Amino acid sequence: MNITRRDALKLGLRAGSTLGACLAAPSIVLAQDRRPILPYGVMSGDMRHDRAMLWARADRPARMLVEVADNPEFRHARQLMGPEVLPATDLTAKLDVTGLGGMDTAHYRVRFAALDDHRAISEPITGRLRLPPATRRDVRFVWSGDTVGQGWGIDESRGGMTTYATMRRQRPDFFIHSGDTVYADGPLKESVTLANGETWRNLVTPEKLKVAETLREFRGQYAYNLMDANVRQFNAEVPMLAQWDDHETTNNWYPGELLDDDRYTEKNASLLAARARRAFFEYMPLRELPEAPGRIHRRFAYGPSLEVFMLDMRTYRAANSPNRQAEGEAATFLGQDQLRWLLEGLRRSTATWKIIAADMPIGLVVRDGEHFEAIANDHHGEPLGREMEIAELLRAIRDDAIHNVVWLTADVHYTAAHHYSPERASFKEFAPFWEFVSGPLHAGTFGPGELDGTFGPEVVFQKAPPAGQSNLPPSDGYQFFGQVDLDGESEILTVTLMDAAGNALHTQALAPQRA
Repeated sequence: MNITRRDALKLGLRAGSTLGACLAAPSIVLAQDRRPILPYGVMSGDMRHDRAMLWARADRPARMLVEVADNPEFRHARQLMGPEVLPATDLTAKLDVTGLGGMDTAHYRVRFAALDDHRAISEPITGRLRLPPATRRDVRFVWSGDTVGQGWGIDESRGGMTTYATMRRQRPDFFIHSGDTVYADGPLKESVTLANGETWRNLVTPEKLKVAETLREFRGQYAYNLMDANVRQFNAEVPMLAQWDDHETTNNWYPGELLDDDRYTEKNASLLAARARRAFFEYMPLRELPEAPGRIHRRFAYGPSLEVFMLDMRTYRAANSPNRQAEGEAATFLGQDQLRWLLEGLRRSTATWKIIAADMPIGLVVRDGEHFEAIANDHHGEPLGREMEIAELLRAIRDDAIHNVVWLTADVHYTAAHHYSPERASFKEFAPFWEFVSGPLHAGTFGPGELDGTFGPEVVFQKAPPAGQSNLPPSDGYQFFGQVDLDGESEILTVTLMDAAGNALHTQALAPQRA
């Protein structure tokens, strides 16, 4: 909401004063320790052409105060009052800021006014976000996944999570976090001895010393990542589209699972997932959809040339299994409701390029013991199990002449470019397409994986650790992200797979197919 004089009076300001005057004169606060602090910076996300979500957290009960302008000097800034932050939401606040139409870049400034003394107002934290264009222009975005996995946390002596700094230097318009935004099942040790004899020293908090089970412990996973200066600076400059996978809850979980893991006193994966989802929504700049509260899959048009479809490959799946069913609910992966939503969105989209952001790959074999965690079942024949939903989707994309569909994913902790073609496939009722894999952002590195031949994937490029090596630390350099550049004039989409130092490892230029 916009701040009115009555709102200002409710905030405890003197008669005749304004919020702007108060924000410009924090010296009215006598005791520094009475002023709120924003320990984790600011974030933005879920941007549309005229609105975006803003996020921040205070260190005590307070009221969120926001200024928004089309310039970094905040001339003629709009003043907005956000929600009160209370322990019920772990002192996090989100504000859906509207009325941004016509702006190229929105600059925002967030403060908090303490609830027990409205004169006690925090120092400001500033952020910015670039909004989707009304007409064609160049667009750049990045994607990756997997943050603080396999025991590799924040080592401040090594610069912290430096891949985030590298991505920020690319100056992307937005970022897709492809899942495993935290590792709630990955406790940290204070130190780890590396293969070269050096010591990796983790910054550790109480919540990172054990697997997360309580809501407080799940919240602590997100708070931990925001302790990293690289992450906070990135978040302040690059809006995020976030999805989740398994490690936000626990490894390879599925609804209804009862855990066989001695680290957990709570064995019900669905109950753990409910707590994890709440923490995810509290700590991510996601908009609650009025028609479906708590839903993670969503779509975002980013100008006339690009639309992003964010999938949820975790919430609706059936149990991990041998994945060879010929029919039935046991083969559910996306679920029919989400599949219909995706197909309808693809059919209605007027964007030249349709990006499907998937938290798991299509053709890579990802095992869960003797069962399978992802889509592929290592059968190489006609679609069975979870492959049947993907076959249905790919067939519909071909039959409805939906052109220029590109898949982006993470999860497997190395980077690759895969081309899928019916000429190489057992299932042939689809049009050729590309899938690009990236990650991890800051986690152990593994791979490469095996490909299943059902949909005819071919490795065009991949980079993974040397043979026989796994769970390499971030300091070894095998951290990856992907960058997508859309040329506003030609609409050529260029995908570049990059490493943590910003080196381009592989580039694929895709020309749009016209209807």
